[in-house]
Amino acid sequence: MNIHQILKAYWGHSNFRPLQEEIINAVLSGKDALALMPTGGGKSLCFQVPAMAKEGLCLVISPLIALMKDQVDNLKRKGITAFAIYSGMSRKEVINILKLATSSNCKFLYVSPERLETTLFQEYLPALDINLIAVDEAHCISQWGYDFRPPYLRIAALREELPGIPVLALTASATPAVQKDICEKLQFKNPSIFSRSFERPNLSYSVFTVDSKINKITEILQKVNGSSIVYCKSRKRTKEISDLLNTHGITADFYHAGLQQEERMRKQTAWINNSIRTIVCTNAFGMGIDKPDVRVVVHADVPDCLENYYQEAGRAGRDEKKSYAVLLYNNKDLEELQQLPDIRFPTIESIRQVYEALMNYLQIPAGSGEGNYYNFDFTDFVKKFRIDINLAIYAIKALEQEGWVSYSEQIFLPSRIQFVTNKSWLYQFETDNPKLEPVIKTLLRTYEGIFDLPVSIHEKSIAYLLRREEADIIPDLKRLHANAIIEYIPKKDSPQMYLLLNRVRPEALRINMAAYEKRKQQFIERIHKMMEYIHAGKQCRSQFIAAYFGDEKTKACGICDNCLKQKDHGLTADEFNAITHSIFTIIRQQPVLSEVLPQQLSGIKKDKLYKVLDFLQSENKIFIDKDGYVKLA
Repeated sequence: MNIHQILKAYWGHSNFRPLQEEIINAVLSGKDALALMPTGGGKSLCFQVPAMAKEGLCLVISPLIALMKDQVDNLKRKGITAFAIYSGMSRKEVINILKLATSSNCKFLYVSPERLETTLFQEYLPALDINLIAVDEAHCISQWGYDFRPPYLRIAALREELPGIPVLALTASATPAVQKDICEKLQFKNPSIFSRSFERPNLSYSVFTVDSKINKITEILQKVNGSSIVYCKSRKRTKEISDLLNTHGITADFYHAGLQQEERMRKQTAWINNSIRTIVCTNAFGMGIDKPDVRVVVHADVPDCLENYYQEAGRAGRDEKKSYAVLLYNNKDLEELQQLPDIRFPTIESIRQVYEALMNYLQIPAGSGEGNYYNFDFTDFVKKFRIDINLAIYAIKALEQEGWVSYSEQIFLPSRIQFVTNKSWLYQFETDNPKLEPVIKTLLRTYEGIFDLPVSIHEKSIAYLLRREEADIIPDLKRLHANAIIEYIPKKDSPQMYLLLNRVRPEALRINMAAYEKRKQQFIERIHKMMEYIHAGKQCRSQFIAAYFGDEKTKACGICDNCLKQKDHGLTADEFNAITHSIFTIIRQQPVLSEVLPQQLSGIKKDKLYKVLDFLQSENKIFIDKDGYVKLA
């Protein structure tokens, strides 16, 4: 099939989105390429479609476990064979997946960057028929980016093992300096660089300085109907704001990485299905979620960089209908923002103290620990060693960036089982242990291939089938494991600390201080840009953001707070009254779609019409319902 037939057969689309076809053709012609596309812009299709058009498989490198699993599940639902290898998997599971990837019709193998250099992966690499390397979240490769991850630097080593295989790097946001760094670090030669416009004509950006953030959030959500997200910096604030919104009659729930996996999924699903209107969350929320009808994104706290703000705010209005991105701040926020560099970049002495406390907490003897995972309870750690929370967070981040440890906060591995006995011995065991026979039979009937490789199981489902309690099933599974009938690996959803190097004495801990200080300076510059954005009184906010990412062609949006202020002088009192009368005359007869109203009032300039509509909404004279109809309040 050609790329258009593949798009239609597997994704059900007749046409590509802007830039997708150009990127795909560049990859198919064997070129290296860098693609900058906004969140929700269809980045994954840019490597999935060309991989389907060629023999072999696509190696996808991604740091986000949840996103990997989500994409693998989506591909499997389309009948496409895909696997993922990520942190927390056992050696046996990794071997099984690599064997399947080499011997089956596997089209996509997702791996975390940490896995690329393992001896195990290197052993199987020559047998993997790789046709394309896709590097997702490619900004992580740049030390001067906002989310530098050292394992990304080692991706280039793949090029020596796989000469002639094209590399596609993808990211939603990268400044010109970071784009240049990505191309250099991935050893691109004459790369094709594709960049979608950063213009979002339907998204209205605005910034407010407020005394009471919850009052302003409530006011915004009462004016703008539809699905919404409120971003906060701390987990505690997500619950506080969620509770307050519920008391104001706005259905809300909170979300952060500290919640159990099942609870996170339940909350996320309820929001996606519009069972709740507002999700109040930390930046742990949103990756991989493509909900097109989000009408408003509010930042209750100031992000530390425009990259994060652009990605999070950009989750509003993906259906291209009018939407709002609102940033709230007060003087205290700005003071805290200016203090952040010293908090984010602790001294080498402080990092060494945290490192020693961490090794003691994990009970790792000197000279050992390399290559092992350890359950890590961050809250318990800071409490026991009386360490400032921010110091602990950023010291661990520094240790990660210097290649000492890797911390995975959102690990979730479901329980897995594989039968490790032969069938004749299993029959004898069932005869001798009749009480365990129902569990054995249920496992065999429910999970296909359970003799060949470990399969993910759910204790709750087994209990339901047996009409028993989950707590009664687990001891039975443990007995089967103890008797070497099955290998039972209970689910793991606690954060993991992975040691990349053996424990050393604190004074032997080394950090590249020149690079560390340069990263700090880059961080200071990003904060200055964030402050500039907040204080920009006249420049179009959409233009400001686009220019930051090197897009100088974006036109003034006409709908952000600054653009609207510039238009204020163009509307006289007589014009305002006349337009108001015309609007009321129409909608008193029947509600009208907001995009149709300008056609019915064709004699009125759109910018003036929208100005009056915004004012009438703010005064609760009219409102726009979830379907986009303008109605009398």
